[in-house]
Amino acid sequence: MSALLRKFAYSVAVALLAGVVVAPVWAQEKPAEKPVAAPVVAEGPAIDLVICLDVSGSMNGLIDSAKIRLWDIVNELAKLKPTPNLRVGLYSYGHSNYPADKGWVRKDMDLTVDLDDVYKALNSLTIGGGTEYVARVSKAAIEEQKWSAEKNAMKLVFVCGNEPADQDKQVTLTDVAALAKKNDILINTIYCKYGRDDEIAGWAGFSEKCGGKHMTIDQNKAVQQVVVKTEFDEQIVKLGEELNKTYVAFGKDGKDRAANQLKQDENAKAAPGVAGAPQVAAIARAESKAGALYRNSTWDLVDKMKEKDFDLKKVKEEDLCDDLKKLKPEERLEYLKKKAEERAELQKKITDLSAKRAKKVEEELAKKPKTDGEKALDEAVKGLIRDQAKTKGFEVPGEKK
Repeated sequence: MSALLRKFAYSVAVALLAGVVVAPVWAQEKPAEKPVAAPVVAEGPAIDLVICLDVSGSMNGLIDSAKIRLWDIVNELAKLKPTPNLRVGLYSYGHSNYPADKGWVRKDMDLTVDLDDVYKALNSLTIGGGTEYVARVSKAAIEEQKWSAEKNAMKLVFVCGNEPADQDKQVTLTDVAALAKKNDILINTIYCKYGRDDEIAGWAGFSEKCGGKHMTIDQNKAVQQVVVKTEFDEQIVKLGEELNKTYVAFGKDGKDRAANQLKQDENAKAAPGVAGAPQVAAIARAESKAGALYRNSTWDLVDKMKEKDFDLKKVKEEDLCDDLKKLKPEERLEYLKKKAEERAELQKKITDLSAKRAKKVEEELAKKPKTDGEKALDEAVKGLIRDQAKTKGFEVPGEKK
């Protein structure tokens, strides 16, 4: 055997012992490209979710709970199989500064896939006096939103608040319930207890008429409850921030959208927090950013690249970010692929750490005494969504279809 052949045979043997299959050196015209994790895309039915929050004087706990727990709700939806095409809208009602002719109701966000915009709107809400018209805000949500026209779409409204549900004398709960059923929209009610339990029946009766479900919660529970702090928390938040560097903005408002992404990271870190775990919202947001429902294809080319008919050449030169403009046209796609690889790696790290964190939290909570009482906002919403998702053919993790 010649020296050359002996050298080749030795190389192959070493590779096989290492569990690696190699091709002959003369067949390797170029180094194998690093595989990019296939993105998880929305492939299931649409889920349109509109949240209506009472912002009257007594509802600070509800708004704080929403700021803390919105990302937990998104993460719960991301577990559904097949992965849904999620859009979220937001209304607030009951503020004395809102127009009286609209029943003190304000549309804060149209249904959108841009969860950063939803969180921005949520963080802009203020509390102040007012009259709470449950029927009026529900009617507005039904009539003003451009709901999915898909046959199997799940269309949900969650109305959260307290005081009597039938205060509105111009718009009745019965008429709104008929309108909801006509449009195949389920209205769920979440009553925030404050010592007037006689009001609960009215809220429960309204959701029943709408084909939805009712839940009574302690609006302050998300702020007061003790949450386990783990050694993974800081790492998850930091990785979530590192993800921002993999976004490649484009379009007229690309820079503004990228800036908004950073701002909502800060808002999540500044959320009220809970005892022992001040960054609970930031952790949940980082987990959402690693999941399939956090999509930004309207301003980010890496997400845009996942679309079937994507063609970078069709993006106008003036709409490209500075980093891409500096590159030759033939180098730009490789740049995006590299960013996609970086993102996939970061998302996997977040997912792996989140699994470890969830296990640690479960173990620690098992050691604590169980307490009875009303659920927190996220517990209520997640529970209702799971039940209603199953009726639309979704599989819920840990439950039979």
